[in-house]
Amino acid sequence: MEIRDLTPDDFDDVLDLRWRSFGPLSPADQEAWRRVFAPVAVEGRYLGAFDGDRLMAAARLRPFTQWWHGRPQPMAGVAGVTVNPEDRGRGVAKRLMTAVLGRAAELGDAVSALYPATSPLYRAVGYEHAGAQNVVGIPAERLRTLRPGVPVELRRMGPDDAPELLRVIARVHARTRASGPITWDERTWRLLLAQANDFRYVADDGYAVYRWDGGDLEVDSVVAASEATSRALWSLIGSASSVAQTVFAAVAPDDPVLWSLEERTKETVRQTRWMLRVVDLPAAIERRGYPAQVRAEVLLEVEDAILPGNAGTWRLTVADGAGRVEAASGEGTRVGAGGLAALYAGVPTATLRLSGLLTGPDASDAALDTIFSARPYMLQYF
Repeated sequence: MEIRDLTPDDFDDVLDLRWRSFGPLSPADQEAWRRVFAPVAVEGRYLGAFDGDRLMAAARLRPFTQWWHGRPQPMAGVAGVTVNPEDRGRGVAKRLMTAVLGRAAELGDAVSALYPATSPLYRAVGYEHAGAQNVVGIPAERLRTLRPGVPVELRRMGPDDAPELLRVIARVHARTRASGPITWDERTWRLLLAQANDFRYVADDGYAVYRWDGGDLEVDSVVAASEATSRALWSLIGSASSVAQTVFAAVAPDDPVLWSLEERTKETVRQTRWMLRVVDLPAAIERRGYPAQVRAEVLLEVEDAILPGNAGTWRLTVADGAGRVEAASGEGTRVGAGGLAALYAGVPTATLRLSGLLTGPDASDAALDTIFSARPYMLQYF
């Protein structure tokens, strides 16, 4: 088996692989997929496993920015992991994913995330569950009444607004110290902002993207850094309450809209879980944000057979909202690649110990919980 970069000439084989894995695509979707495929392949972000000239499996790395405690870093979003039916159960996917992680490191991505179709494959290469996309159903009438106390200027967005939208997103996630949310690159945002069926509004400190879904509304994302803008965007969506009964919205687990509603008793939340992987430990620690008041020093012993550059004993130092690691010696808290990913994402040390993902001395557990404290989420599915 050979793993190599896919090229635009491989498009028909990739399309056949996707059809056998995910079902058929309409002619319009095939054409849209063709437009996406070519630039990703040229950039070295699409890998294929081959048996001679026959494509067995494929996976792509999508370029995202992900925020951790309000600080951004490039993230490899793994998507489109597909294996031909006749090649499943032969270890093809694990070998392909190992190559994908190596490519993520080459591209400078210190972390990687994905939405798994199955957990065991990705756990085998060091991913672990970190957060979810949370979709909540909210009566549209309740949103309609969330009018701001002061005027907020909202304007429609188009493709040329992509650079300004990225600046707004960066300001909001930094100000709210968000953990987990991702954003597309400018090229992808330009495509998304041209979607005919979406309604898109932006303010100086927030934005909303939503659409009709039958007789209801589907909210892709509402992000805001002030109460007034949050209320303005949500009440704008709720203004359709004379027609739409329910708004199904992707929200953060502690989204302010849930505390702004006058009536809130029972909620149905649909979660789609996502997994995280640390690709480059020193860079991932340095790029992450931390609570400004925390000052701590902890020893970590990391085992990572897939990416051995992460393995070894590390001294983790956090102060003034910044962190770093350096090679060290001694006995520390022990984690594998999966445990490291979960710890990085804020899963409590007690949970990790009881699940076997963290072992060794427990003297630093309280410090680790404080350092990596987070409630990670995503608004977008990829």
